Amino acid sequence: MIKFLPFLLMIGYGLAMWRFSVWRLGRELDARSTPLRDPALAAVTARLARALDLPMVPVHVYEVDPVNGLAAPDGRVFLTRGFLRKYKAGEVTAEEIASVIAHELGHVALGHARRRMIDFTGQNALRMALMGLLGRLLPLGLGVWLANLAATALAARLSRGDEYEADEWASALLVKAGLGTGPQKSLFAKLDRLAQGKGGAPAWLMTHPASPARIAAIEANEARWGVAPPA
Repeated sequence: MIKFLPFLLMIGYGLAMWRFSVWRLGRELDARSTPLRDPALAAVTARLARALDLPMVPVHVYEVDPVNGLAAPDGRVFLTRGFLRKYKAGEVTAEEIASVIAHELGHVALGHARRRMIDFTGQNALRMALMGLLGRLLPLGLGVWLANLAATALAARLSRGDEYEADEWASALLVKAGLGTGPQKSLFAKLDRLAQGKGGAPAWLMTHPASPARIAAIEANEARWGVAPPA
């Protein structure tokens, strides 16, 4: 039992850090968000709600500038103010916003926040174990750098898997709601421009798949489901 104590402590530390980050994020979202109120967006979210057999799909506005959507660990769905500015400027349609909401609902429905908690604690244990092992074989600084790189690459790969799963769930919901996958694909086609690009990171360190790969995955699902792509 004693020999496993360091690994148990690493896992406990990772879990505590995750809980703290969730608590801090929750406080930030509470302080800087308001309910979404927009008639056109209310109409498309109502279609999502009917497809899910729910009375409504509540969405909140997170008052920050980056273009993004967010599924909080407590199950709430957020759009950033920056995203809504693009919508108000006519750069994004209501249906494309609905595809973002559907994607974030996918993260909630698939339990990705809980999965990330488990993954985070495991990655922390892996990082510490690699630091110990590589520290004996390599100069200390290099060993720490390689351990962090390996843990970051693993986290990015798991995150990309979650994004593909949420995309697929969203596609199914959008089809059921009668909105189709067209808005989802058209948004991805313009997403890099809307977000003003985040290039420079190697593909295996990116937490989200590249937009063309996401569009290709959606079209593969359409073919598998026998859903005709939008004209």
